[in-house]
Amino acid sequence: MDRRAFLKLGGTLPLSALVAPRRAFAAPAGSALRRVRPGEPGWPGEADWARLNEAVGGRLIKVQSPLAACTPAIDGAACHDALKDLRNPFYVGDQPGATQSSGWLDAWMSAPSAHAVAAESSADVVAAVNFARERNLRLVVKGGGHGYQGTSCAPDSLLIWTRRMNQIVLKDDFVAQGCAGEMAPQPAVEVGAGAIWLHVYEAVTGNAGRYVQGGGCTTVGVAGLVQSGGFGSFSKQYGTAAASLLEAEIVTADGKARIANRCTNPDLFWGIKGGGGGSLGVVTRLVLKTHDLPEAFGAAQLTVEAASDEAFRRLIRHFIGFYRERLFNPHWGGERNEIRRDNTLVISMESQGLDPLPAGPVSRPFFEWPAALWDIRSARSTWAPFLDWMAASPQDYRLKAPPTIASMPAREWWNADFLRDHASDAIVSDDRPGAAAGDYWWKGDGAGAFWHGFSSTWLPASLLAGNQAQRLADALFAASRHWGVEVQFSKGLAGARAEVIAAAKDTATNPAVLDAFALAIIASAGPPAYPGIAGHAPDLARARGHAKAIARATAELRSIVPNPGSYLAESDFFEKDWQRAFWGDNYPRLRAVKAKYDPDGLFFVHHGVGSEAWSADGFTRLNAG
Repeated sequence: MDRRAFLKLGGTLPLSALVAPRRAFAAPAGSALRRVRPGEPGWPGEADWARLNEAVGGRLIKVQSPLAACTPAIDGAACHDALKDLRNPFYVGDQPGATQSSGWLDAWMSAPSAHAVAAESSADVVAAVNFARERNLRLVVKGGGHGYQGTSCAPDSLLIWTRRMNQIVLKDDFVAQGCAGEMAPQPAVEVGAGAIWLHVYEAVTGNAGRYVQGGGCTTVGVAGLVQSGGFGSFSKQYGTAAASLLEAEIVTADGKARIANRCTNPDLFWGIKGGGGGSLGVVTRLVLKTHDLPEAFGAAQLTVEAASDEAFRRLIRHFIGFYRERLFNPHWGGERNEIRRDNTLVISMESQGLDPLPAGPVSRPFFEWPAALWDIRSARSTWAPFLDWMAASPQDYRLKAPPTIASMPAREWWNADFLRDHASDAIVSDDRPGAAAGDYWWKGDGAGAFWHGFSSTWLPASLLAGNQAQRLADALFAASRHWGVEVQFSKGLAGARAEVIAAAKDTATNPAVLDAFALAIIASAGPPAYPGIAGHAPDLARARGHAKAIARATAELRSIVPNPGSYLAESDFFEKDWQRAFWGDNYPRLRAVKAKYDPDGLFFVHHGVGSEAWSADGFTRLNAG
């Protein structure tokens, strides 16, 4: 999700202000199994931790809170620096005790594990898994730490931290192990579990001139995105990251490092592809197919203000029809299309594969890049009817600025030097001493958001047809009376190429995505919330008001979507029917894979496969599962 223009920033919520969460975290009496916490009988002694440290080559860490400097002196320079650093997603990724989000209202707060193994090899991961299993510890896995559900942190746990496993190796003729003669050699990229997408794009697109399907935020972890499904700006052309997976190495609960591909452990391979991160094991290495890179990536951006509610309703209806007729194809996607409460429609679509014409005049340079942009006459022709329709009713519609419809060389799309030269106001560079020169994040994507509420709903393509389109427009308008709605056209595969649909069908992701043309997201977050830090107290009434408004807006939209599916990577922490929402008819098969490779439930994440057998904190077994 792009947070640049979507988050409605409000107050924050420190831990001291939390009331009892909606799900109790107490252990029921008479439980069959309860994992141990520090200070309890069975917690490993210093000699045990020393043996683990030796087994992992000295890479065992006693985790400290990134805010430790604020405990003695909240107003001191060290605390000020820590609070600043925690807005930097690269810094957050480098801290075993930090997460990209700082928490969620009434749900979770970022809290460090007791110990962490800073794994550099699958052998380190094996040692940590065996240690946790043998000593009945709560186990957590963190790669990029971007999850909204708080699954990569838990107090009193042992963390397997894969950040240092970040190797990226290009392959010209990859064949999965055990698949010789059954799988044609193909270009691919091998990626360590701790790598982030910006660095993969630099290697694959910037250096090799090819494309790999990944995420939009630069610091998202590769392994987490693949296991969650893996949508990006160009999914209608290239499919999902999960469907691009050719092979993985994963350490399962028995402490074995297994190869998973379509020829070896195919059931585990299928489960990794969209079954959720951290539920089936610890992925240590992935191999993803790469694709031919088009000559140009581009965008169409415009913001329209409607003069009245009725004019806004007509605008939504017309844009839906325009999308169906002109944009519902593999060339166009987009993650930042907003239907706002103030009767504003923000359109931000992205294109690929359109033929550029070098150095053509543009009405307004995209990101102010006049020397670097290409005019896309076919794209301008595509958008002309929509612009003409609005121009015919000047009393009803006003463009806040001239529309931007242009393109740029695809190879430069993630190039930090190019962006600094032509779009310095669109990115924020990692300015820490010693930081890599090419590291940046998109403005508005900084770390620390504290979530007030969040929901996502896949919109089936049937809503684009006939009278259903009017029902969709009316529901979007009704939802926007409560809260803004973001429609992400890149996160639905309806309209994609046939081979993309077929590949996605062979993943664990909810099959509803195959028939969805977009994902609707309704969400709100405030600045970072940290317990006990002065100046970060919440406006509690505002935060709860946002959550209630989001719930009302979601109800309006889901009234026209029977059995709504939801994207597990971007979903409601409190989703009640999460098994069906995230995986649909695939869930029983996923449970069978879980039972085979993790029968005792060593790997637990909130709303992960098999989590219904455990208490909400993952410490107490409720049933045999």
